[in-house]
Amino acid sequence: MQLRHELDQLKKMIFGARQERFVGNGADPAQLAMGLESEVVAATSLVNAKKIEYTRSQATMNNPATSHQGRMKLPEHLERKEILVDVDHPEGCRQIGQEITEELEYQPGKLYVNRFVRPKYVSPDNQTILIAPMPERPLPKAIAGPGLLAQIVIDKYVDHLPLHRQQQRFSREKINIPYSTITDWVSNTCKLIIPLYEALAKEVLASDYLHADETPIKVLDKDKKGETHRGYFWVYHNSLRDLVLFDYQPGRGREGPSQLLKDFKGHLQTDGYAAYNIFDQQKDVTLLHCMAHARRKFVEAQLNDAGRAEYALSQFQLLYAIERRAGDQQLSHERVLQLRQEEAVPILEALGKWMQQAYIEVLPKSAIGKALAYSIERWKQLMIYTTDGKLNIDNNPVENAIRPVAVGRKNYLFAGSHEAAQRSALLYSLLGTCKLHGVNPFNWLTYVLEAIPTHPINKIQELLPQKCKAGK
Repeated sequence: MQLRHELDQLKKMIFGARQERFVGNGADPAQLAMGLESEVVAATSLVNAKKIEYTRSQATMNNPATSHQGRMKLPEHLERKEILVDVDHPEGCRQIGQEITEELEYQPGKLYVNRFVRPKYVSPDNQTILIAPMPERPLPKAIAGPGLLAQIVIDKYVDHLPLHRQQQRFSREKINIPYSTITDWVSNTCKLIIPLYEALAKEVLASDYLHADETPIKVLDKDKKGETHRGYFWVYHNSLRDLVLFDYQPGRGREGPSQLLKDFKGHLQTDGYAAYNIFDQQKDVTLLHCMAHARRKFVEAQLNDAGRAEYALSQFQLLYAIERRAGDQQLSHERVLQLRQEEAVPILEALGKWMQQAYIEVLPKSAIGKALAYSIERWKQLMIYTTDGKLNIDNNPVENAIRPVAVGRKNYLFAGSHEAAQRSALLYSLLGTCKLHGVNPFNWLTYVLEAIPTHPINKIQELLPQKCKAGK
């Protein structure tokens, strides 16, 4: 039975849809904020703990017809180049109007050279030479200006274009820049903005509510010739202020979070990974878990025990419907707390009791047994979100912040060293915060690189993406 389930799961991973779809009878098909099409689903009713009856029914959705809004209007801020297309016409014709057609065109980004010309003067007594000082530059000994440095960083860490591909693109423009030079530019740019990363870390860790998660990154290690080391980005997300912090650690042990969060007080939300359990023993930290992870176990168990799995999923569906309603109505934290206490808590209490009873009836090592055991073991932490309106039902905010890393490592494959991995963490933190605040990362980073050489270090936080006006 176990081998059959593992085979079914493997086939699903290779050939099946990636979405965790479930639409119960009469339920909102937009559950979990995922647009789901109509499909055949099971509507379950639990008669008693020892018997489950379910019937199959066809869910139908009425999609209202939408009228076509016509071609997209091009933004007014774009430069317009007028091209006159006239017709030969005899003398005496008078113009009665004109037809205007707009076409969106593109030119590849261009490189150009800034020439700093500084006239030299001699004093009337021929004793002193006068010349203006050079303007402050981000990397004084490099030929790259702030815009070029910013674009190289954005191309790799936002648009996931490895440095060697950027080098090839420069070569097409007959600009041959050695690969080692480009890597030095990125490294020195990171060194320049380390104070910004440290200021962001202080603001993130000052919160009383954080999401935490981790994701692997391959790293070249001089001690492992011909092999890569498996390091980890530990990610901390402040969903109340839309801030994200990446911290690189060589391993997945508790040393990383225990050191970084040694002074943290408040709610810490995780996916239930055991390394975070040390915080459950600290009196000033409340550890809560992720409902999406609990739900995912039952999605995986549908092939093993459809009746029980679909009943659990229908209850999760009701919980997420409450959260969606609170978001749509933009309720205050106080009202969200009241709504959860009135509607979510009864569902959770009944579901918890059902899980306890259902677990007795199934094989512990079966997929449904593992799904039930996962939730039962964490049920107290899964219910904590109902005690405070500012808390999230799941850990999805930090998982969304991690997604760019997953795309990036498919392109550049690995970091060149542990130091390079930490530099990546620095850039993912600052550029990820740009994204959360709707800040144009190129405009922001260019401005920062121009300003930071002369910016007072005690006011460095003014340049953080959420505070800096550049790029907004």
